[in-house]
Amino acid sequence: MVGIGTVEMGDCERERLPPLLGQLFADGGEGRTLAVELPTGDLVWPDPGYTSLLTTSYHQPAFWLSDTVVSAELWTRLRAEHPHSGLWPVLLEDTVQPWTAGQIAPDAPAEIDNYNTAAFMAEVWADWIEKAHPGQLEILDPFGPRCPGPAGPGTPMADPDVVADWYAGLVAERRTPLGLVAVDRGADALAAMGWQGALNHNEWMVPLAAVVRSWEDRFGARVVGMGFNTLDLSVAAPPVTREHALHLAAEHWTFCPDSIVQGAGTLIDYAEQIMGRNAWSFWWD
Repeated sequence: MVGIGTVEMGDCERERLPPLLGQLFADGGEGRTLAVELPTGDLVWPDPGYTSLLTTSYHQPAFWLSDTVVSAELWTRLRAEHPHSGLWPVLLEDTVQPWTAGQIAPDAPAEIDNYNTAAFMAEVWADWIEKAHPGQLEILDPFGPRCPGPAGPGTPMADPDVVADWYAGLVAERRTPLGLVAVDRGADALAAMGWQGALNHNEWMVPLAAVVRSWEDRFGARVVGMGFNTLDLSVAAPPVTREHALHLAAEHWTFCPDSIVQGAGTLIDYAEQIMGRNAWSFWWD
C-alpha cells in the first residue's frame, strides 16, 4: 500500500498526499490530503518518442497507475476525496497499451480554456461536409450541411456524483486498474493524462476535453473510464425528448463519428439510443 503521513485540519487529522503522488503536482501537492489507502502502483511518464507536434513540453509524470484491478468502491471513495486530493480517478482498460507503455502525450489543462464546443463542432461539421460524397449526407439528416450548434442543457435526474458512482460500478465489472490524475475536473484528464484514444479523428485531445467540460456543465457528465480508444461518461441530465436527443446526437457525431457511422448508422437512430440514458460510451476506430 502507498504510505501516507498526517496533517492537522482543525479538530481532525487528514493524511498528506504520499510523496509519490505529490510529483503529479507542480507544487508537490502542497496542502492536499488523501484519506484513502491505495493499492500498490507507480507513476506513468510519457515516452519521449511518443509525442505529437502539437503537444507542449511536459516535465512531470502524467498520472499514477495501480498495479492491480480495483473495485468500484475504491473509485467512489477517491471521487469523493477529489476536492481534498486534487486527484481524479479513472478506471482504465486493462491493456499494456497505452498506459504502461507510456504512449501518451500530455498537455496542460490550461490549454483547454482556448477551445469551446460550438467552434469545434462547426469546424468538424464543415470539414466533413466539404469532403463528403452526396450519398453520405443522409447520415446527418435532418440537419444536412447546416451545423445545428451545441444542444441545450438537460434537466438533472439525480446528483451527478451519485450517477457517476453507479456507473463506476458497471465499468469496474470489467476488472480494470485505476489511474489518478492531478486535475481540477474530470474532463481535464483527457489532456493531462495524454490520452490518445481519438487520434484518428482529432490529432489533439485538448478540444475534445473542452467538449467534455461543456457536457459536465450541461448534462452532469463525469469521466469514469478510458480505454485504448474508448471513453465512458456518466450522465445525470440526459435528453428525454426526441428533439433534444437528436440535437445532442449531432454534437456526439462531431465528437466521435465512429459511434454513429459504424454503430447506429444515422443521427436519428443514434438519438433513440441516448434518449434518457445515464451513460455515454464512445469508441474510435
